[in-house]
Amino acid sequence: MKVAVLGAGAIGAYVGAALHRAGAEVHLIARGPHLAAMRQHGVRVRSPRGDFTAHPHATDDPAEVGPVDYVFLGLKANAYAACGPLIAPLLHGTTAVVAAQNGIPWWYFHRHGGPYDGHRVESVDPDGAVSAVLAPERAVGCVVYAATELEGPGLVRHLEGTRFSIGEPDRSLSARCLAFSEAMQAGGLKCPVEPDLRDDIWVKLLGNISFNPISALARATMRQMCLHGGTRKVIEIMMTETLAVAEALGCQVGVSIERRLAGAERVGDHRTSTLQDLERGKPLELDVLLAAVVELAEITGVEVPTLRTVHAISDLLALRSAA
Repeated sequence: MKVAVLGAGAIGAYVGAALHRAGAEVHLIARGPHLAAMRQHGVRVRSPRGDFTAHPHATDDPAEVGPVDYVFLGLKANAYAACGPLIAPLLHGTTAVVAAQNGIPWWYFHRHGGPYDGHRVESVDPDGAVSAVLAPERAVGCVVYAATELEGPGLVRHLEGTRFSIGEPDRSLSARCLAFSEAMQAGGLKCPVEPDLRDDIWVKLLGNISFNPISALARATMRQMCLHGGTRKVIEIMMTETLAVAEALGCQVGVSIERRLAGAERVGDHRTSTLQDLERGKPLELDVLLAAVVELAEITGVEVPTLRTVHAISDLLALRSAA
């Protein structure tokens, strides 16, 4: 199996190192000091499950890699539309793109069935710009339940979780999903192939849609948000509104709000990816988390006043931080 990791940051490098350890041919695509460190020392992983180092090939030139069987997409969703020149050299006729993104993916209604089949979510795929680069037919959805951080160039801190749920947009149990799942498991990761990954998308989104923007606005960790009474109440309301949108689209989340909050509190003083991006001066990945759900609420007729309010404020923050 030949795999390219496009966007080999904390999650991408962690997955690439695990796949390489299992015997896959892995190519990490990165840049800057992080790339230099991985070339010189490999990917160093520090984890409560055991430290290890892997030495997959690392480059900043996808043309050097050529076509692969799978592209594991570790880029932020707001970078997808511009990644055409990077991903094109990696594709052949049947290359699968395993998109490890938070929030509502660009392929969400591809082969969805029902009244919304084929509908484009403008917030995540404006004017079809993402679909033009990443054909929905190539997409294998991936919901990441692992928490990682880059402690330094080439050094990944794995905090908790090893589950990467995957699935086809058409809900089929495909050969490409099964093969990728086996490779991930051989590398020590959990990778179930879900019959309908959209349910998992909403489970993960339940936390991201609330904790991520609030953490950036309050500069707070997961534990701090859970322990502050007023903030915890706002998060509960946001989760309730999100569940209503999911149910209007036929998804069953299967996890209670209280359980989701308890799980978040156990993570401790972890900074969300949105807060980390804000601190590092990077663009905030909020369209796929928050704007998309507000858009889906509009087409389904669900009232989401708190989501709209937090979206308005966090959108201003995103604009100001990008200025």
